[in-house]
Amino acid sequence: MRKHWSVIGLTLLLAAPMAPAKALVCTPTPNPATLRAALARPPAATPQAMPVLHTEGTLPHQGIYDQSVQAKRDFDYMRVLALVWRTEHDQAALDRLTVYFDAWTGVYRPSFNPIDETSMDGLIDAYSLSQADLPAATRENVRRLLRDMAEGYLARMQAMRPASQGTSVNNWQSHRVKLVTLAAVALHDGHLLNAARTAFLRQLDANMRADGSVIDFEERDALHYVVYDLEPLTRAALAARAMGQDWLTLAGRDGQSLQKGLNWLQPFADGRKTHEEYVHTTVKFDLQRREAGLPGFSGQWDPKSANGLYWAASLLDARYHPLAQSLAKNPPLWLAAVCTS
Repeated sequence: MRKHWSVIGLTLLLAAPMAPAKALVCTPTPNPATLRAALARPPAATPQAMPVLHTEGTLPHQGIYDQSVQAKRDFDYMRVLALVWRTEHDQAALDRLTVYFDAWTGVYRPSFNPIDETSMDGLIDAYSLSQADLPAATRENVRRLLRDMAEGYLARMQAMRPASQGTSVNNWQSHRVKLVTLAAVALHDGHLLNAARTAFLRQLDANMRADGSVIDFEERDALHYVVYDLEPLTRAALAARAMGQDWLTLAGRDGQSLQKGLNWLQPFADGRKTHEEYVHTTVKFDLQRREAGLPGFSGQWDPKSANGLYWAASLLDARYHPLAQSLAKNPPLWLAAVCTS
């Protein structure tokens, strides 16, 4: 049976409903009109490269929060430029992408704050799609940035051992694992990928219970943070799949796995269960954001906020596809890069 990923023009081949992992396969046929529309909406006239990004732990209008949020939009746009190049061989898109790479690698130095840097997956995706065609100097500068980032995060994770609490085991660590894995795959570095796999397994052991629940839920009393914990692990698993590895069912010492985490959340995502967010959070910043009126920090959790997670999961196992479609008719545009790379 064939279905069409209409918004981004990706054709999905669906196997039997109870098929194993990797049952849902996407073929890279992005819709030119969709990509052209995204191409026509740059976040700014020129790259917004900054030496450091910082939004973690701050509210809008504090410090460089607003400037960082705007600058991070460059990464999504770089992914679009790379998709246009790969699918249409538009030299102008590649030239423009080169300008963005040169701007960011010229000034940015990793801060190793994974919450501030997690959106750099857009830059990594763009490099994965375009690396063979970039000017040699640009390519080497990006490779240096990715290697510095991956090795730096690995060194910091090693220094945290034995991981026991706080940001060494919560969603921060999941985002570290994501960035290291994506960089390792983009660099085609088997040694880094092995280290990322070890870090992935350690995070399962430290962060997830045997039933698939995560400590972020215990600490924050918020499904938002369950999604924020599982999304980077799912993104890492998608990257590892490109290297022939199955991390969806990779099991920790108590049998915990990414699949169990996704299954634990599923009754909330499909509406069988509901949850009032942050009622018993132990984190003061959650209360500060509620008091500031930021959306999502009070009231019932909105299952639609998990649509990107389950669309990504559906590429690891087709059994998540009906849930993904119920949350959002079409997948997020960024997933096109996973199918095209």
